[in-house]
Amino acid sequence: MQTARRQALKLLSSIPLLPLGGASAASLLMSACSGDSDASITGTPTAPVVSFDSASFSPMAAPGISDPAAMGTTSVASSLNVKLSDGTTQSFKLAYQPFFITGDLVPDGKGGKVLSGGYVDINNKPIIDSSVAGLERQFFSDCADGTTLFKLDSTTVPGIKGKAVFAVVQFEYTSNNQAGKSMYGMLPSPIAILTLDQDQATGKLTLVKYHNVDTSPAHMLWITCGASQSPWNTHLSSEEYEPDAFSASADTQFKAFSKNVFGDEAKANPYHYGHLPEVTVNPDGTGSIKKHYCLGRISHELIQVMPDNRTALMGDDASNSGLFIFVADKEKDLSSGSLYVAKVGSGFSIDPAASSGAALTWIKLGSATSAEIEKLANTLKPSDIMSVSYVDPISKNSAATGYTKIYANGSVQWIKINPGMEKAAAFLETHRYASFVGASMVFTKMEGTTVNTKDKIAYSALQNIQGSMVKGDKANNPNDSVALDKALKAGGIMAHTLTGGQKDLGGAAINSEWVPVQTRALIVGEDIVKDALGNTANPDKIANPDNLKFSEKLRTLFIGEDSGQHVNNFVWAYNIDTKVLSRLISMPAGAEATGLVVVDDLNGWTYIMSSFQHPGEWISTMDATAKLLVNPYINTNYKNKFACAVGYLTAETTSIKLSKV
Repeated sequence: MQTARRQALKLLSSIPLLPLGGASAASLLMSACSGDSDASITGTPTAPVVSFDSASFSPMAAPGISDPAAMGTTSVASSLNVKLSDGTTQSFKLAYQPFFITGDLVPDGKGGKVLSGGYVDINNKPIIDSSVAGLERQFFSDCADGTTLFKLDSTTVPGIKGKAVFAVVQFEYTSNNQAGKSMYGMLPSPIAILTLDQDQATGKLTLVKYHNVDTSPAHMLWITCGASQSPWNTHLSSEEYEPDAFSASADTQFKAFSKNVFGDEAKANPYHYGHLPEVTVNPDGTGSIKKHYCLGRISHELIQVMPDNRTALMGDDASNSGLFIFVADKEKDLSSGSLYVAKVGSGFSIDPAASSGAALTWIKLGSATSAEIEKLANTLKPSDIMSVSYVDPISKNSAATGYTKIYANGSVQWIKINPGMEKAAAFLETHRYASFVGASMVFTKMEGTTVNTKDKIAYSALQNIQGSMVKGDKANNPNDSVALDKALKAGGIMAHTLTGGQKDLGGAAINSEWVPVQTRALIVGEDIVKDALGNTANPDKIANPDNLKFSEKLRTLFIGEDSGQHVNNFVWAYNIDTKVLSRLISMPAGAEATGLVVVDDLNGWTYIMSSFQHPGEWISTMDATAKLLVNPYINTNYKNKFACAVGYLTAETTSIKLSKV
């Protein structure tokens, strides 16, 4: 064995593998084996350095009824395989490590404890579940979702032995109160900053401080879902399923939300919700929040800011959803810019084998600052902006004029925009206005987005491909190119080619080099007849993809499921070069995989983070015997279905070595 290789492997042999097998093999090898070989003092020729070549995953099988314990928890039986430039390989078994189970008391960084996932009102007072007399307690969430993980240049959190890193975790909703009544969308979504102590010898992350972000400056938050890290190290949140301003005053859910936030069921303003919140973390592990009102009021799911620090591709998790981009006026500042929505050309297909994709062109909805749209939100009523009818107005009044037929929220509507209200319509009634101007508002639940920077390809998850995407559906616009012959309920992932030099359909230049210009299917699921366990989508393929993250170093797209077709939801790794799909982790039965994070290099370590929500929310087709067997494990592990886990993939032990030396 040559001297340089022996020295490198000797160094690596003392380093345990943790997240993504500790520091991922890629990260460790690149940091420990980088640089030129040393020439010896005697003039001996230098030996080549052994470097990282590639990585792959050995998949796990889906847990089955023979192992109900595995079905009732975060089950991992996958491995990371690393190939070196000299042809040698190493394999590392993976495991799951939670930071906490929601409802646990965790350190507040001041010597005390705080309830993880706990809910507070506009005055930061605990919201109490008093639905069962004698069991009153603060509400806490069973639905952890969007998460980010990053470091700051300097930190001041006490008690750190290694290096401080920060995770921001948002909680989408809580499923039920103790009496069993649904609480979906009735509580303001909390966001917490976790200060984590990163052990520099092992990469292990330990929670040392949990801080609740005060969201009252943003009017509190509505159903936060997916999230992403901005290139400037902030947490980009989301507000999903924006409340319909025309029916909010009579909507039981929104009135309950208002009551729990403000103590008054009529006080919450629907135009304050459905926007993009941004959280800034401070060096002491606290943070602040602001909402950006100029990115459109849509069903924000997961935003991806491109490497130019200005262009953002946005998920839109709704029926009759669209593909939106926002181009900021300034780098690293989302407070002003221009909003665009896509029109899909002919040839749209969900067949990954199709030879070509469909062209994307862009309609400009408007330019605005967050401040001016927030002012409109504060002052305008829905009727100030437009009129909306759910039946043809002429059928009620033959003299009715000025209405346009649109497709929104899973139905046909007719709208008439009031004079001078185009900007308000574009940014506060974005779904309706986008359909009005001719955008392709036919997608169903376009969820997570991410980007492959090297190849200039962005990816979007379609949780379902049905409803408005299918010919003849009541919400399908027959004049749109997205009109499939049949549905694919299992959904799929679209790949968008990105480029610059584009103009919108009005002929004006789009000031970005990261504009999607073509879309094609990358990978799709497969609907099946119900199997013995109750799956209605092939368990060895993706189903209902949601969270997406891309690793540049591993050339791998990571996929988290939100499936009503898999009994257990999974997180997958899809290598875009080899086209190999590997199942990495199985979530508790009934739980959605959420909070997906992939960080290639954080102080030399690589991490995959993953959480879940609503364990034990069984799919309707699940085998009855399996439910009986799995239920005790769910109840024991997750506080009788009131809790979920926030954590990350790690190595099975902390004694793994990267060489045989």
